[in-house]
Amino acid sequence: MRLYDTARRAVVPFEPGALVTLYSCGITPYDAAHLGHAEVYLTFDVLQRRLRDLGHEVRCVRNVTDVDDDILRRSRELGVHYLDLAAEEMARFDADMSALGLLPVYSEPRATSAIPDILSLIGVVLESGHAYRSAGAVYFDVTTFPGWGKLSHRSEQEMLELAAANGGNPDDPAKRHPLDFVLWQPSLPDEPSWESRWGPGRPGWHIECSALAMRELGVTIDLHGGGRDLVFPHHECETAQSESVTGEPFVRHWLHVGLVGLGGEKMSKSLGNLVFVGDLLKDWEAPAIRLALLAHHYRQDWQWTEGDMPAAAERLARWRAAPGAATATGPGIGAGGAGLEPVRARLDDDLDTPGALSALDDLAAAGEPVDRAAALLGVEL
Repeated sequence: MRLYDTARRAVVPFEPGALVTLYSCGITPYDAAHLGHAEVYLTFDVLQRRLRDLGHEVRCVRNVTDVDDDILRRSRELGVHYLDLAAEEMARFDADMSALGLLPVYSEPRATSAIPDILSLIGVVLESGHAYRSAGAVYFDVTTFPGWGKLSHRSEQEMLELAAANGGNPDDPAKRHPLDFVLWQPSLPDEPSWESRWGPGRPGWHIECSALAMRELGVTIDLHGGGRDLVFPHHECETAQSESVTGEPFVRHWLHVGLVGLGGEKMSKSLGNLVFVGDLLKDWEAPAIRLALLAHHYRQDWQWTEGDMPAAAERLARWRAAPGAATATGPGIGAGGAGLEPVRARLDDDLDTPGALSALDDLAAAGEPVDRAAALLGVEL
């Protein structure tokens, strides 16, 4: 298998051991899951299926960011407790992902479950000289980490612009360097607060994922990723704080998924140009939605159009019409079955799902069964 690695900026061999550890950055549960989310988690789902098909044991962790600026702001607007909002949205998210046929993840830990781990990790970062206290907060000092920028390959000016756009507050006068980022911060009066050695407060966004990833999967993860918009600052910051305290590589392989757009803009909650999975499920079959997403390569940015679902539904109908149906057996497909090898070959080539779909189109057109090969893509006929 060869996959694109963000840090190395090339398609390279992905050669894990018998046990493969994956970490996918999950949702902040303050609104329903849209197609941008689904594209990320579907990519990790197909990767899991192929790795299991190859005989690996796979442990995929997908976190839940149930305390951060976004969910606290939304809960304030709605006048509800932030954990009640998280519970409601997680129930919707789980239902949507289950309907799309995603494999259950190994674990789905919440940030609020890891406060002791987060406090311990921040303490080690401070003691190692990579962080400092200022104005009641704890900041990571990016000048102490020689590898800063090795993941995103951004210039300092680009980093400053992205940090400002993503709540990094480079103009914070409490910082020594404008790119330093928060590990612990004082809570506002209406925000949740935990006791710490540095005063009551709550964790920063980036430290949550480092603590959860290392708690669940160990010091070094085989593959970590999420949406392309997380490369900087989130994953760059994760790398810096994690490797500063362990002295070991945090991630062997970084995989990032392109952004889904609508109307010429990235699909995002702030713009409101969203297509929700739950809404599509009211009118279309889940396998067709899955096919609509798989028709785009995971690394591409692409625009959702009104024609995506009819085209996917037609493809699903053609596959179902293929004669001589075999029996699909789930994520561990086995050695036989028409069309399996072409699909395996396409997935091993940087998860080329459009190529895999084309291979199955050809198979169905030739009157061959496609059930077992479709099942490798998570499409149950």
